[in-house]
Amino acid sequence: MIGPMTLRFEGKTMSLRSLRAVAAAAVIGLGALAGAGGALAAGGEGAQEGGAHHTPQPPMQKWTFWGPFGKFDPAQLQRGFKIYKEVCSSCHSLSLVSFRNLMEPGGLGFNEGQARAIANEYEVQDGPNDQGEMFTRKARLSDAFPKAFPNEQAARAANGGAYPPDFSLLAKARTYERGFPWFLWDIFAQYQEQGPDYIHALLVGYEEPPAGATPAAANLHYNKYFPNHWIAMAKPIQDGQVEYTDGTPTTVDQYGKDVAAFMMWAAEPHLAARKATGFVVLIWLLVFGSLVYLVKKRIWAGAKPKPIA
Repeated sequence: MIGPMTLRFEGKTMSLRSLRAVAAAAVIGLGALAGAGGALAAGGEGAQEGGAHHTPQPPMQKWTFWGPFGKFDPAQLQRGFKIYKEVCSSCHSLSLVSFRNLMEPGGLGFNEGQARAIANEYEVQDGPNDQGEMFTRKARLSDAFPKAFPNEQAARAANGGAYPPDFSLLAKARTYERGFPWFLWDIFAQYQEQGPDYIHALLVGYEEPPAGATPAAANLHYNKYFPNHWIAMAKPIQDGQVEYTDGTPTTVDQYGKDVAAFMMWAAEPHLAARKATGFVVLIWLLVFGSLVYLVKKRIWAGAKPKPIA
């Protein structure tokens, strides 16, 4: 009679029944961990929802630069740049972006003459000269956008103690976790636009605080999408504040989308080139892998496996 199936590991024999018992115990253990994690998550969410100030998740927006083939809309970037110049630049710097970036392909779509004209609107410090003194001059294409304040102390003094962050990388630095199961969708769909989603939500999230909500300090403003809801920056823009010449609606919602797209470009000006290069590399890897497989099949076609005693 044939006995029970056995497996041999490093000289030790384990029956199939024992192996099934070990697997069942592992599944039960994983289920217990998942249940505990779910209970903790539900408890945390319940505590937030039960409290007076639950932070909602920023809604997803439809961005032209989303996905493996996405790219920036030059018209939208120019509108966002206009908002930055007229509203944001008085407090927020753009110190890692140069004027020459404005005319690079895949970006705002300015030509060299337009980029030079924009640079001439700014003055930068240079020097020292032959007398050892610093001086100011008109900006060139090679210069970066000048900082809004000479130092952090001056910025804090002008903003009630708060330090306005630099816009250069803010769209990459500000993000949020979307949780299960959305993070799986983000992995497969290559959705990396949580930063612009958050920036747009922040700009449209100013509202009157709920009853009983009080700020921890003076001169704070309620924003339902900001962590802890109280932010030092007052509502920066209103409907109709910035005029568009292309017929685009002049609403806070549209302003938020345009400036968020511009900030994403500032954080990654070569996004379109990166995606195009990545696609070419994937095609090359697919072709190369196929050739390697065919060569392997050709070389080992006549080899026969030896029977195992």
